[in-house]
Amino acid sequence: MLILTATQKCAVYIAPVDMFGNTAQVDGAPVWASSDEAIVTVVAAPDGLSVEVLTTGVVGSAQVSVTADADLGAGVTALTGLLDITVIAGAAVNLALAATAPVEK
Repeated sequence: MLILTATQKCAVYIAPVDMFGNTAQVDGAPVWASSDEAIVTVVAAPDGLSVEVLTTGVVGSAQVSVTADADLGAGVTALTGLLDITVIAGAAVNLALAATAPVEK
């Protein structure tokens, strides 16, 4: 899980590996998505191997997903990766005062 404040952004990338842990390739550019664009959006790099995850200022949770084709030939073998993101409020910049309704003492 990744935790960001409502004013942060970060880069997220894929690092495909084969069954032995060796660096591997994918066929074509992976496809990225946000489960809730009201909380985070994704902007993919031209090669699709990374995205910039941008918070929108709204506190909440979303999931970033990526799907890539692992079949380097004519077929398609879809691989999917998921990253849970929680957006929290940033540091306080002001103190708001609130009072309850007046009551008799």
